[in-house]
Amino acid sequence: MHLFYKLKFTPSQLVSLTVLLTLLLFIPQVWLNWQAYYNFNNIAKQEFHLQKLSNEITYLDEVLTMSARMNAATGNILWEKRYRQFEPKLDLAIKEAIKVGPETYKDQNPQKIDIANQQLIAMEYKSFDLVNKNQKQAAQKILSSRKYETQKHIYTDGIAKRNKNISLALEQKVAEYRQGMIWAILGSILSLTILIPIWILVLRLLQEYLKAKKNAQAALEETNYMLEMQVATRTASLNQKNLQLQKTLQELQQTQVQLIQTEKMSSLGQLVAGVAHEINNPVNFIYGNLIHVREYTQNLLTLINRYRQENSNYNPEINILIEEIELDFLIDDLPKILSSMAVGAERIREIVLSLRNFSRLDEAEMKPVNIHEGLDSTLLILQDIIKGQEEQQEILIIKDYGNLPLVECYAGGLNQVFMNIIVNAIDALRQQEIDSSKDINKHFSSIIIHTQVRNDEKVIINIQDNGIGIGETVKNKLFEPFFTTKPVGKGTGLGLSISYQIIVDKHKGKIECISEPEKGTEFVIEIPIRQIKPANT
Repeated sequence: MHLFYKLKFTPSQLVSLTVLLTLLLFIPQVWLNWQAYYNFNNIAKQEFHLQKLSNEITYLDEVLTMSARMNAATGNILWEKRYRQFEPKLDLAIKEAIKVGPETYKDQNPQKIDIANQQLIAMEYKSFDLVNKNQKQAAQKILSSRKYETQKHIYTDGIAKRNKNISLALEQKVAEYRQGMIWAILGSILSLTILIPIWILVLRLLQEYLKAKKNAQAALEETNYMLEMQVATRTASLNQKNLQLQKTLQELQQTQVQLIQTEKMSSLGQLVAGVAHEINNPVNFIYGNLIHVREYTQNLLTLINRYRQENSNYNPEINILIEEIELDFLIDDLPKILSSMAVGAERIREIVLSLRNFSRLDEAEMKPVNIHEGLDSTLLILQDIIKGQEEQQEILIIKDYGNLPLVECYAGGLNQVFMNIIVNAIDALRQQEIDSSKDINKHFSSIIIHTQVRNDEKVIINIQDNGIGIGETVKNKLFEPFFTTKPVGKGTGLGLSISYQIIVDKHKGKIECISEPEKGTEFVIEIPIRQIKPANT
């Protein structure tokens, strides 16, 4: 200690000198240890890999011998296939062993092993040929012959000796490595014996040097700590205020959106309710009178037919009038016209009912319903547009109905959903015919309706067409009120919005659209078989 003071070393110079001395003593030791470890690691990897390959060769040889003998004993060709599967693996293992440890194969013993192995393989292949010729006894005789056993013994003893040599070589390498490490450890201990006293002296000097700084640093640290605490407190307060402001802003935005949506839906409900009310009265008048018109017309037609039967001699003027007005055609076509008017009036009533359902002005009666009857009635109403006009091909309707129970639902609303989806599918198919008018005979338009029960709790209705499909942007807006891709005057944009409300809000179900451009469109409807009624409060 006094020596260092007499030499007048500064703390930094003293530390540098000590570190330099440490490096001069330890760097050679570290280098020697690392070199010994590196050499041993490479040797150990090679020896272990060689031993692993030798074990693999022994195992594969046993597999080949067993496969050949089992083939000769049973005549089963699977044993020959197993032999031919593993024989290339044995060759690869031997080649890899020669590559890893060529010194192991320099004497005559490995050559004898290889010769024995080749003779064994030749005899085993010969046994396979004999078995394939239904000479199992001859094959067994070869595999149990003295020559086969002798070559097998030479091969097995050679492999065993080679394994033993590998193990001995590995043990020798490990012993040499241990001896080298012992000398390296002794050198490290000697270096530590020299350096420890020096480092103790350096630490004492540094303690005295640092002690002078510690008090000044303590005061500085305390001041910094107080400042940090104040900054942290103010930062936490600002963060809390920012969170409160952000939360308030989100609440205001949500309230604004809710108010806008409420106002929109209220206005929409009043508009739809007014339109439905105005249409409903004249439609009910027409629909109600059609029953009487049909009855009166039938009576008149009956009277005319009776008159024609009773008066065989017609007045010539009346005959001329009958031909001019085409009486037979009128008698045949008039009931059809009245039926079409009834179907049209019924369709208008259903549209009005859908509008009223959309505005929630009334609720249809919920009762157990046969879903298939609703689908069939919808298809019946749409029969004319399904068949198409003269230049249009008929759309094929494929019904893949499952075994459904009665479903508790609003029958009218559910039928309106079917109507909206099927009409959209028909429109898509007709549009596809227009877009591909040159290849109209090559395109096959179809709508597939599939129903099934899931988990005894829900009914799934799939309505799929092979039309033009829709893109992702349009698909995300399908269920928005008044959104439509049809030209002005050909679509209101209410069909799918009403369908969504009927399925999701009224039936507590799900409706999903699956579609890609040029890959058709599929609507998946899921509704509970039994509706959960709210508890009385």
